Amino acid sequence: MARTSEPRARHHGRDLAMPPGSDPDALSRRLRRAHEEFLASGATDAPLRDVVRESWERSLADGLDPETDLPRITLDDDALREIREHHPLAAGLPVIRRLLVESAGEAGLLVAVSDAAGQLLWVEGAASLRSRAESMHFVPGADWSETSAGTNAPGTALAIDRPVQIFGPEHLGRQVTPWSCSAAPIHDPDTGAVLGVLDVTGGPEVATAQGLGFVRATAAAVEAELRIARLQPATAPLHVTSGWSAPRLDVLGVHGATLQVGPLTSRLSRRHSELLLLLSRAPDGMTAAELGVALSDDDQAPVTIRAELSRLRGVLGPLELASRPYRLRSAVRTDVDEVRDLLREGRLRSAVAAYRGPVLPSSSAPAVEELRDDLHLELVSALLACDDADALLSFADTPHGREDLGVWSRALEILPASSPRHAQVAAHVEKLDRAFG
Repeated sequence: MARTSEPRARHHGRDLAMPPGSDPDALSRRLRRAHEEFLASGATDAPLRDVVRESWERSLADGLDPETDLPRITLDDDALREIREHHPLAAGLPVIRRLLVESAGEAGLLVAVSDAAGQLLWVEGAASLRSRAESMHFVPGADWSETSAGTNAPGTALAIDRPVQIFGPEHLGRQVTPWSCSAAPIHDPDTGAVLGVLDVTGGPEVATAQGLGFVRATAAAVEAELRIARLQPATAPLHVTSGWSAPRLDVLGVHGATLQVGPLTSRLSRRHSELLLLLSRAPDGMTAAELGVALSDDDQAPVTIRAELSRLRGVLGPLELASRPYRLRSAVRTDVDEVRDLLREGRLRSAVAAYRGPVLPSSSAPAVEELRDDLHLELVSALLACDDADALLSFADTPHGREDLGVWSRALEILPASSPRHAQVAAHVEKLDRAFG
């Protein structure tokens, strides 16, 4: 079950940057005075919302210079393209565009989606506003976490893991004070982990109760869309798809593999999944006796293996299975190959995204168990040797990484103390340390 946020009613008053009936001009003047006092002395006696005061203090403690610093551009075009391609929130973009982006463009607003590290992945909306926003680095590839950008709705929402509005001078960075924004985190429907943040940026109207309501509702709709997608089977038992593709076998995180050969896609039984996976990794073929040893410690009789292979031929479609020894006449690429290729290329984040779980997790075939353990060890070893906290946490937040003390400890080792996740990671490391004694 996804972790739920605190009840809305409990935070509603504090969430609103501009409560109903407020005079935007008077509020802006009062906040500008507080902003100037804080920049001059690091403190102010002016009334501020707690969420703003605490964020200002965190931002200064991180070494931010509010007078001159601009958010860092951390992703070049290639890195941005790679993260977008594999990021789980890409599946929610149609919902965001339908519910927010279309109306935002007409209203002269921007809609942005960040990852869990605060890096903007998509910024859409009015073209004229996007051009203006470039001057403050509000662009895809920029880091809008509090550490990089100071107080702002997406960065602060990420830091405290709840919806946030920031009105004009409540922004700490001077270049951002003409803008207002409302943002809400989007959570993984299974683990509750923060996947990223949805933000709307524009003028004072964004900081109203209605503005925050739209963002909350859209974030909830995206989470619901992700939940529904995961409840649906990956494929039907057998169906036809358009287009042509080379033979592909997906075995990660599923009890029955999915095979695609040209226009045919089929879902295999566990035994057929095991057989086809083993044959895909043996270009020179395997005898029935070799397959029997690979599939069972009981050394299954060759006649039993031959019968299974005969039934397997019936679901392979145009993929030919030859005999003496048994071998596939066409190379079959697997998602195991994809993960290993990404690891060899040093594309760790993509490898984590492609690793959807252990190889055929319900299989007890010795050869499958060996492959399962080897791949998992390769990925974890690469993670333990890296300095990419986002890749580590992306793996740690999955069901197959949740109990890995080594990965969580490595994440804690490289996370800065100012990171919004530092306390949570430290607590989880302590919990695992106690559990494993």
